[in-house]
Amino acid sequence: MQEMSTTPIISAGSRSLMTTQDKSSTTGQPLSSGRQLSKPSVIPPPVKSRGSNPKNDVYLMRRIIAEDAEWSLAIVPLLTELCIQHIVKNFQNNPILNQLLPEHQQKVLNHLSPDLPLAVTANLIEDENYWRRCCVQRWPVCHVEDYGGRWKRMFFERHLENLLKHFIPGTTDPAVILDLLSLCRNYVRRIRVDQFLPPVRLPPPPRKGDQSDSGSEGEMEESAMDHYQLRDLVAGLSQLEELDLVYGVKDCGMNFEWNLFLFTYRDCHSLAATVKACHTLKIFRLTRSKVDDEKARILIRSLLDHPALEELDLSHNLIGDRGVRAAAKLLSHSRLRVLNLANNQVRAPGAQSLAHALAHNTNLLSLNLRLNCIEDEGGQALAHALQTNKCLTTLHLGGNELSEPTATLLSQVLSINTTLTSINLSCNHIGLDGGKQLLEGMSDNRTLLEFDLRLSDVAQESEYLIGQALCANREAARQRALNPSHFMSPLTAKGPENPVG
Repeated sequence: MQEMSTTPIISAGSRSLMTTQDKSSTTGQPLSSGRQLSKPSVIPPPVKSRGSNPKNDVYLMRRIIAEDAEWSLAIVPLLTELCIQHIVKNFQNNPILNQLLPEHQQKVLNHLSPDLPLAVTANLIEDENYWRRCCVQRWPVCHVEDYGGRWKRMFFERHLENLLKHFIPGTTDPAVILDLLSLCRNYVRRIRVDQFLPPVRLPPPPRKGDQSDSGSEGEMEESAMDHYQLRDLVAGLSQLEELDLVYGVKDCGMNFEWNLFLFTYRDCHSLAATVKACHTLKIFRLTRSKVDDEKARILIRSLLDHPALEELDLSHNLIGDRGVRAAAKLLSHSRLRVLNLANNQVRAPGAQSLAHALAHNTNLLSLNLRLNCIEDEGGQALAHALQTNKCLTTLHLGGNELSEPTATLLSQVLSINTTLTSINLSCNHIGLDGGKQLLEGMSDNRTLLEFDLRLSDVAQESEYLIGQALCANREAARQRALNPSHFMSPLTAKGPENPVG
């Protein structure tokens, strides 16, 4: 047994002296004193002896740890880190990025504030992570997949749209929008604005003796309600492909007036010149803007022979047969692939004009005429056109007062047409006999994949059997997609290099 010298231990609370006793290395006997030792706060490192095992002694494993609150184990920052911190702090006044090494650039970008002026960051920073932080901080909902997966594009498009939605003619400085052109011209591909504010007008002073109520809502001069003109803005956006506009006001509350939802003739002429000059425009939508026949003709006239336009959407307006005749002419003088005239005032003459153009058209893929009133006269004209048309794939005629005569002709179309994949005849009056006619046509059809007959007075049995035929067509289409070579014609499979014989 090896004895250790008595060591005074100072407790932090009571400063009492304690004595450690001899400890046996073989028998493990307890301390000779019967007193229970209080836990010391600071113990000096014991002297190592030859026969002692540190793992068996708790006290020998204790180490002194400083309790100074200001104590830090961090080393002095590297000069590189100090330089990066300085660059981040002064980036607005002295933007330094491209001169740095790639790893240092990333550190700077990770610490930059999303609130920096766009004049500093727009043409300098391409890092998507930085623009993602800018978007997430500004908007709670961010669907970047709607913007081609590009956060920078999303930021500039939504920022520009926000400026347009809150622009007040005669009050807001147009330079607020035009000064942004040099920063966003390469990133904006779509402008989607669902609100255009009219200019602010103060009510005229009342005249003496005039007690009439003629100055009520709806009687403002139309010319005084012109909205922001897009011509200069669109001309500066070299990558613009889509224009989606609604001339109206959202959340007007108690300030409602019909004039807030007025698409003026000056607006119409300006917009027509704008889309005509934009040769990169592929999609043009103008919905819920009270576009009538005359304004539709002005707009469509500017789109004749447009080099890039593929989709035109004028749904939820006031377009009648005269406006539709202009749209039919557009089918013959454009590369239009999608035409949407839903919820307008199209009747049989307008549908007949479209049918005449559709019979010889080779570009249009989708035609939407739902919620109009073309009736059987217009429906039969369209059905005749589909007997010769070889390109249309989607036809929507829901809610058009169609009945059995139209269904009879469409059944003939189904038996010979090989391009239609989707037809919607919902909310019509097809009837029991009309449903049977359509079922008979589906028996010879192998290409139609969707056929909506809801709320059309068709018998449940006919609707069920049509659904079974559609399922068979979809399965066949799936097999063709999986094994295209298996469904090739013999001549195509053999190829020109191996002629028969």
